[in-house]
Amino acid sequence: MELPAVNLKVILLVHWLLTTWGCLLNSGSYAWSNFTILALGVWAVAQRDSVDAIGMFLGGLVATIFLDIIYISIFYQSLASSDTGRFSVGMAILSLLLKPFSCCLVYHMHRERGGELPLRPDFFGPSQEHSAYQTIDSSDSPAAPYAVVEDKGQAATRGY
Repeated sequence: MELPAVNLKVILLVHWLLTTWGCLLNSGSYAWSNFTILALGVWAVAQRDSVDAIGMFLGGLVATIFLDIIYISIFYQSLASSDTGRFSVGMAILSLLLKPFSCCLVYHMHRERGGELPLRPDFFGPSQEHSAYQTIDSSDSPAAPYAVVEDKGQAATRGY
């Protein structure tokens, strides 16, 4: 299935706008959860080749789908009593309806960056980061700059 080429910045802008309108009267946990996930999206924009950034943004979007359903279902009656409240809840519902489509697009971007779906027990295992930096626990060891020099029959000395 070919998905349309949508920029991650457009997804962030749309969800930021809908979340801002959804927070006119919905403050608290709705705002914290959605703006935190949008911050992860900004991280994914800033680090274009980071698999971890886009993966955390994708996981956060999925989590906020469930959190938004719970939040809207609990607070709908108290918020929908005024016109501003109905507009706010309407924007929160519209954001909730767009999130599964956004998840599909972000998942496609995650795959383009080399990520894969973590369907194995080591989900919290090592990072999938593909960068030019060598990690400390890497199996590739550089040449030892202070190699041990052995003479004939004499004890080895180390140069410091």
